[in-house]
Order: sequence, then C-alpha cells, then structure tokens
Amino acid sequence: MFDFLKKQLVETIEWLEQPGQLAWRVPFHDQEIMNGAQLTVREGQIAAFVNEGQLADYFGPGLHRLDTANLPLLTDLMHWDKGFRSPFKSDVVFFSLKEQVGHKWGTAQPITVRDAEFGAIRLRAFGSYSFRIAEIDPFLRRLLGTLGGLTTAELEPQLRSTIQTAIATALGGSGVAFLDLAANQQALSDRIKAEVDKAFAVWGLGCATFFVESVSLPEDVQAHLDKGSSMRVIGDLARYTQFQSAEAIEAAAHQDGGLAALGAGVASAAALGNAMTQGLAPAAAPAPAAPEADPFEQIERLHKLLTIGALTQAEFDAKKAELLARVK
Repeated sequence: MFDFLKKQLVETIEWLEQPGQLAWRVPFHDQEIMNGAQLTVREGQIAAFVNEGQLADYFGPGLHRLDTANLPLLTDLMHWDKGFRSPFKSDVVFFSLKEQVGHKWGTAQPITVRDAEFGAIRLRAFGSYSFRIAEIDPFLRRLLGTLGGLTTAELEPQLRSTIQTAIATALGGSGVAFLDLAANQQALSDRIKAEVDKAFAVWGLGCATFFVESVSLPEDVQAHLDKGSSMRVIGDLARYTQFQSAEAIEAAAHQDGGLAALGAGVASAAALGNAMTQGLAPAAAPAPAAPEADPFEQIERLHKLLTIGALTQAEFDAKKAELLARVK
C-alpha cells in the first residue's frame, strides 16, 4: 500500500546530472507516470519518452505539465480512451547535450603511413578532443539501449579506437611530409576531425573540437634524424672545433685532473675536429710525377763531372752505359 501511495504522489521529474553523465533513465516504480506530473528539464538537457523501446515525445529546457495536450505522439501510441486520467507506463530518459570537454586521445601503437619524403614510416600522435550528443535516436538505439545510464568513462575506450582508425586514414591520405606536419598542424587537425565526425555520427555523437598536439617518430628513427640535423647545423668545421675546445675547457674546469685534464680535453677536441675535417674533405689528388730527364743531357752533365775530377772513369762509364740502355 505504501509503495502504491508513493507512486501516486510523484509530482516532479528532474535530473541533477553529474560531470561525465551522458544519459539517465528515470527509475519509476512500475514505470507508471501520473497525469499532471511536472517535468523539469534544465539547460543543456533534453527529456525523451520511450514507449516499448520506441521514441515518442521530446521536451526541451523548461517546466512541463504532463497531459494528453503535451504528449500528442505518446497519447496516439497508447490509444488512451480515458483522457489520460489514469497512470501510463513509459520510460523517461534524460540526455545531456552539453559538450564533453578535456578528453585525451593517443595512438597506443605507432601507425604505419607512407610519407612523401621518407617513404613508409611509423608515427605516433597525441592530442585532445571534445564531443556531445548530436542525435538522440541513434544514441539510444546503439549505445544506451536498456541501460539505466551511460557515462563518458564507459564510452571513451570505443571512441579512442575510432579516433585511431580515423588518424590512420587522415595521415595516410594527407600527402604532407612528416617534416612539414608542424607547419600544417591545424590543417591536419581539421582533416582528422572530419574523419572522426563520420565515425561518431553512427552513434549519434558529434566531434565538437579536435586538436593534434604532437606527432613523433619512433625513437630509433628520430635518433638518426637528429644526427642528420646535427651535421647540417655544424656546417663550419673550424667553428665546430672551437666549440668542442670550449666545451672541453668547461668540462675540465669541473674535474679533479687540473691542467692535465684541461690539456687532454683540448687535445681531444682538436683531434676530433681534425679527424672530421679530414673525413669530410675531398681526397687530395696525387701529385703529378716529375718529367724524366733526357739521357743524353744527363751524360753531358756526367762528362763535365768527369772533367773536373768529381767522377772516376769507371764511374762515368758505368753510369753512361746505364743511361744508354734506357734509350730505345
């Protein structure tokens, strides 16, 4: 008897939603609603009457009195013949239309895409997004169903998986080289948001905002890219040697080796600079061989040496025979 009387005394139906709540089904006893009950719908909410799984009437923000005049679709579905003077059974479901902000997304595993400059590479990306309920009917049928309610925490794993698929589609077809992504980050965010919107629409959701905050390569690939950047930044090897020497001096100043450590550090920096200079400089061309002297001119010079006594006759004859043997 007490439950029956309590059911008859229901005068106001309302929902004080908590952060993260998307939908809430009002837990009526026996699901019976009395004629003349008051329905309070706050800003950012919509209340829907569901009859045997079928959406009937909607109520936006405001205070509403429930009677046949205000529930024409539900009245027609129920075929009331008593002018809605008796209780009727129906679900009342509140939906939050507010934008759900501050949600993070990220690629759990690197996504392989074809880069315009590097070819096939694996990328990881991170960012944030927000969403809201855009259409009640698909949200009710595909997500809420007969549940008593639904929160963003329960929905997020599915949304993140959808975002990861959309990112692969957007990055693969962007045609923008990885090194140019930073300059085109807003365009990339818009491209991915368009793909996410398509996927979210199946559940009656809309992606309100989408931001790409970081796109990175795997650590080993990034290390090689950093090395190449360092070599390009070095440029002038002479200045690099000076820089290394200064670094060695500063490091030695904090060590216990004193002047010996200082000298060793400077020598190491200089040796490194010289090695890099030699390694990067083009190989020196071999010196051209000196032209061979004419044998007869050499014999004439030798004869002069014989005349002044600088050579003996035997030495002159031996050298002369050697030179003549070269003449062909």
